Amino acid sequence: MTHPLYGTTAIAGVGLRQYRRGASPLPERSTLVEAILAACAEAGFDPAGIDGFVSYGDDKNEPVRLMPALGIRELRWSASVWGGGGGGIAGAFGIAAAAILSGQASAVVIFRALVEGGSGRMSAAVMAHHLNDHMLAAGLVSPAQVCAIRANRLFEHHGVPREIVEELVRASYHHGSRNPEAVAYGQPFDADMLRHSRLIAEPFRLFDCSRENDGAGALLMVSAERARDLAKPPVYLLGCAQGTEAGWGDLLDNDDDDLYATAGFRPVARNLYAATGLSPADIDVVQLYENFDAQGVMSLIDHGFCTAESAADLIRFENLIADGGRLPVNTSGGNLAQGFIHGIGLAVEAVRQLRGESANPVAGARTCLLAGGPASPTVSSAIFANSPG
Repeated sequence: MTHPLYGTTAIAGVGLRQYRRGASPLPERSTLVEAILAACAEAGFDPAGIDGFVSYGDDKNEPVRLMPALGIRELRWSASVWGGGGGGIAGAFGIAAAAILSGQASAVVIFRALVEGGSGRMSAAVMAHHLNDHMLAAGLVSPAQVCAIRANRLFEHHGVPREIVEELVRASYHHGSRNPEAVAYGQPFDADMLRHSRLIAEPFRLFDCSRENDGAGALLMVSAERARDLAKPPVYLLGCAQGTEAGWGDLLDNDDDDLYATAGFRPVARNLYAATGLSPADIDVVQLYENFDAQGVMSLIDHGFCTAESAADLIRFENLIADGGRLPVNTSGGNLAQGFIHGIGLAVEAVRQLRGESANPVAGARTCLLAGGPASPTVSSAIFANSPG
């Protein structure tokens, strides 16, 4: 039996506005409106026809306040995925699809906006959501510190070689150097730059971390049938899963040796593959939310692309790049090298890659996995394709 989400909705248009942190020429809401208008323009869709919105990660832009600038006639759906981190990015597409398939909306925009002058620093917002007295008492006051302890556990207890994170970073900057929208565009990068960058929280140095930017991204979702009549080739949602397992999240996973150094995706990945009938071998390219590079490695392990024991065999520069790699990852540069607007650029790149519009095209790519999180209390993943089945 085919899952109801399989190929029944599609992304018809995308819009992205990205600037250096603190350098957006417009306030946050105006930047978001520009991204939404860009998504509608490339789809050939009248923005007045938008009737739903979904976001994640405590976005501050309440949909009803977007209506006047977009000329929207009626708002029928607005929702957000719980969680202060990026765990809900893929889950937002499942919520949008549910609204469309149940008839509660017909044209839904999935969005995220982040402009320092409006929302403040991302790290402060994340830690306001996740900090508790136990962490504060131990001196943990930033996302980097919390994730660094998990990273050390991955390396020291599970035996994953520390060096493989350099491979992921190099691949990200390789892609970013070729992407005109990326902060790393045109810039050389090698492992020595990572090794000698300033220490943030051991083992993380500067280039192990995502680089925050001002900006906004928006993706227009409609039914698969409607998408075929619009201007751009549809990119279909094949499946989406979100959630967690018992014992995961905040303090609880500290008590489980087997969970602590994961990204939290194991049940989500299992449910996603079961719903779509696909497996890791069917995925052509991955857009991987990496708040820190070690968490990206955990995400690849959780999604079944490798194990802790075999990670060093897969996670090598030549395997991760669009130029013929076994599993191209973050082909726009990702959060490390394209820019970090709480991960929405990864979703935009998933669509562009499957349309053949990426700055780093993967030859013959048909499927793309988008992973939110990792290591957020609730995480999510989705699979997109350039054909409905």
